[in-house]
Amino acid sequence: MTRKVLLVGDGAVGSNFANDLLQATHVDELVICDLSKDRAAGDSLDLEDITYFTGNTYIHAGEYSDASDADVVVITAGVPRKPGESRLDLVKKNAAILKSIVDPVVASGFKGIFVVSANPVDILTTLTQKLSGFPKNRVIGTGTSLDSARLRIEIAKRLKTPIEAVNAWVLGEHGDSSFENFSSAVVKGKKLLSYPEITPEALEEIEAHVRQKGGEIIAKKGATYYGVALMLAKIVAAILDNHDLALPLSAPINGEYGIEGELYLGTLAIINGQGISHVLELPLNEEETAKMQASAKTMQETLKQLEE
Repeated sequence: MTRKVLLVGDGAVGSNFANDLLQATHVDELVICDLSKDRAAGDSLDLEDITYFTGNTYIHAGEYSDASDADVVVITAGVPRKPGESRLDLVKKNAAILKSIVDPVVASGFKGIFVVSANPVDILTTLTQKLSGFPKNRVIGTGTSLDSARLRIEIAKRLKTPIEAVNAWVLGEHGDSSFENFSSAVVKGKKLLSYPEITPEALEEIEAHVRQKGGEIIAKKGATYYGVALMLAKIVAAILDNHDLALPLSAPINGEYGIEGELYLGTLAIINGQGISHVLELPLNEEETAKMQASAKTMQETLKQLEE
């Protein structure tokens, strides 16, 4: 069987994702859709050059109708976040853009898996599932995977330890109401909070660095894209290769953490060829549970405003 991916949005995130994906796994066909037909065609030609090293892939610019036989549709298209703007400020702009993508993709006969990276990602992932009518396991958002990478990097720096020795997550909204799951974090098999260097002040500093990093990158270079592009490539590779991968993603919540209602939110989940295989409810203390529920409430209120 051929392995086909359709990418919608050929900006900084999309183009870097395409490059990373071709190096992460084999893809028989990669279709790039963008409002700028020339950019999509140019990127296709540019990416074609790396197939000398990665193997044969038919890469070309295309239309939403090309999704009819795709395994995965990746959506990175949307208005980028401006300096000082929250991800939630983007919701009305990008919800309209999302509908203009999802409707024709579904109309093409697409039966694969949606992977959403446009912001605010939890809202847009929830809307993708509602607009498409797809089973919830076949709609995935990148969630707090990038936030969690930043958290692990910051902890590793603080404790002068390899990043792979750190097991810690950021949960909730990929945005202002996210929080660090410090109570369950582990470094080299020991609870993070048992390290003498990890004082309350240190936790505040770690949290501040994680929260401010994206804004700092945007202020200095205009956008963040390397980290999330590689996360996307890992997610799509796990789907195509049908191997289990655990990441904190925008995943469907169904009673986990005491949260009810139709909502995708950042929590640990296992993905494979079927999409989201399992949603894992991580142990939270009382304060973290309250933060998770508050984050869900923020998302639900935004979704309600869209419906009004």
